Amino acid sequence: MALTEAQIQQRLNMYLEAEQKVLKGQSYRIGDRELKRADLSKIREAISELTAEAEVAAQNGAGAIRKVIF
Repeated sequence: MALTEAQIQQRLNMYLEAEQKVLKGQSYRIGDRELKRADLSKIREAISELTAEAEVAAQNGAGAIRKVIF
């Protein structure tokens, strides 16, 4: 899947927002239902990956990068 620098930055911003929400409270209650937010470690892992992808994209100056998994 090829992502542009803008797409990478957009996803990174979304994960950073998610991290803030989790840090403010892992679970919350609406009426009689208790809801839990996403796993903080998974969010931070995605932030690290996206930050690295953004750095590579910026260094390459390419409009898109591909993540290849072997």
